Amino acid sequence: MASQFVYNQKRKKALLGELHNFPEGTMAIGRLDVDSEGLLLLTTDGKESERLRSKNIEKEYVVQLDGIITTEAVAALEKGVEIGIKGEKYQTLPCTCKIINAPPDFPERGRKIRDPRHGPTSWLGITLTEGKNRQIRKMTAAVGFPTLRLLRVRIGHIALGHMQPRQVVEVASF
Repeated sequence: MASQFVYNQKRKKALLGELHNFPEGTMAIGRLDVDSEGLLLLTTDGKESERLRSKNIEKEYVVQLDGIITTEAVAALEKGVEIGIKGEKYQTLPCTCKIINAPPDFPERGRKIRDPRHGPTSWLGITLTEGKNRQIRKMTAAVGFPTLRLLRVRIGHIALGHMQPRQVVEVASF
């Protein structure tokens, strides 16, 4: 499922707006691609959406990586790395990273990522203030540790307690 309400190209996946009768004008605050999981906020307030997507608001992710991440790779991520955005070179802004020593207590993914026989994996927490298309996946690949699983766990002060499916809840304000 794509976390979009409108999509103007040919598609095979369902759109979020097709799964529930949301109020007119409902929009996702920051999209999650089809292979990503986690916190997705919805609003009908365009100004609030713009505020939460701005560089003034932190977005926190937990990422499973292919291989055991090194301190050198973490330092490079924190400093900012060069990635490609729409065919152009882009230097990411500094971010904070934290190696997570034990796998987080998230439910198993519905679709298997890969077989453990293909080598070790590691987990990393990444907090950034920007959100370019597939940015974290491009960043981790740039330092030699491709992303296997990506979960958004926080936008600003709104965070997931546990990765459990939730009912649609209407929130008047943040």
